[in-house]
Amino acid sequence: MNIGAASQESGVPRKTIRYYESIGLIPEASRTQSGYRTYGQTDIDTLRFVQRARGLGFSVRHVGALLGLWNDHDRASSDVKNLALEHIREIDHKITELQDIRNTLIHLTERCHGDDRPDCPILEQFARSE
Repeated sequence: MNIGAASQESGVPRKTIRYYESIGLIPEASRTQSGYRTYGQTDIDTLRFVQRARGLGFSVRHVGALLGLWNDHDRASSDVKNLALEHIREIDHKITELQDIRNTLIHLTERCHGDDRPDCPILEQFARSE
């Protein structure tokens, strides 16, 4: 099937498929004599795998590692679990950072009168050189 059909079947946009090929995340597609990419079921399965992993927030680097493990039938499941646990730690760290940002914004918005006056503690805080 061509890239349009592969995109539709996998849910991965064409441009993203090309990008994944260009960075070596997925193998380059076979080509017809006229140069068009062609994809088979294995390619679709790989694209779906990548899409699911990216949807869960795994980095491209980690998706590459997961793909390597997925294709290695002699893998240890502990290797997969360790990657997932590392990702959970990264998510927890991001949640903490986002919670700190949220708390700062709540504090600033509580200090802002939100009226017709020009003074605004939110903008004043942004302008500080801390």
